[in-house]
Amino acid sequence: MKTRWKQRPEGSNWGEFGPDDQLGSMNMVGRDQVLKGLAEVRDGRIFSLSLPLDYPGGTALHPSRHPPRRFATLRAGKSAGEQCFCFALARDNPLCTDVFSDDVVLLHTQYSTQWDGLAHVGSLFDADGNGKPEITFYNGFRPRNGIRTAPRCEGVEPWATYENPAAEVLGIENLAAHGVQGRATMIDLFKHFGRENHAVTYDDLQSILEQDKVVIEKGDMVCLYTGLDDVILRMNKNPDPAILHHSCSGLDGSDKRLLSWITDSGIAALISDNFAVELMPKGPSPQMSHAMLPLHEHCLFKNGIHLGELWFLRDLAAWLREHGRSRFLLTAPPLHLPGAVGSPVTPVATV
Repeated sequence: MKTRWKQRPEGSNWGEFGPDDQLGSMNMVGRDQVLKGLAEVRDGRIFSLSLPLDYPGGTALHPSRHPPRRFATLRAGKSAGEQCFCFALARDNPLCTDVFSDDVVLLHTQYSTQWDGLAHVGSLFDADGNGKPEITFYNGFRPRNGIRTAPRCEGVEPWATYENPAAEVLGIENLAAHGVQGRATMIDLFKHFGRENHAVTYDDLQSILEQDKVVIEKGDMVCLYTGLDDVILRMNKNPDPAILHHSCSGLDGSDKRLLSWITDSGIAALISDNFAVELMPKGPSPQMSHAMLPLHEHCLFKNGIHLGELWFLRDLAAWLREHGRSRFLLTAPPLHLPGAVGSPVTPVATV
């Protein structure tokens, strides 16, 4: 089998879904997983799993990601330059009774409830085995294969300084075209740790799965409820970074046994209501070559496992806890936006 790499990272699955695969572990979510998800629908109740897309508010969580900005579109023709919002068409044609509103949004694709795409995180890796690490993404794709940066544009607003980069491979449109619907499983970390800022290890996770009788099977999409969504909402778009960065649990990305479990369990996606699934590192960095976010590297770069971040899981987790359940049908397609490395999402859970 011809591949674009001579060696793959330790603990990766490159090539296992084909040499040109751009979908990763979501390949496992097909007809069987849809049917398994539908079998979990017993009550007919629906839960929206998205925060309002202008939350968390400000730039406290990520300085380079900003809340959405909305504008009215501008009219052409006789009323050129006027905003098309509550616009009575009778101004152009007295016999018309129509009134139109139309708008446009400047949206950071990973500001709020989102999917991380497979081009979101790569690594400096020696895929050619020649001793020269270079920018590399899942399945050995590199900038020469179509992950294109953008030239600098002078004299424009800061958000347009670099315009029209594109992930011509591994873009989020691959996930959108495939569709995201199947069985999902909730792990209720909040039930066990409350709002403690606890790094969840492999041993912690296995203990929780055993206590709560949660079974994870190949192809499941796994949701981790930490309680951070409620903390974010209570701050009413005025977040305090000191509180947010020290509240609620997340996975310990430095735990190698935990990373191995993520691979060995065959999960298709990993989702949380916090902002990185893993806890952000707080201690000094190791004095060696390393990934700042090891779980992101393991999931996105090595194994093609999409990450869902900042989802609203509170109400669903409470209902599942009350009814002694952990599984549900999840429907969560991203925007079909070619070339994007991530996407807002409005997921729906059906129980």
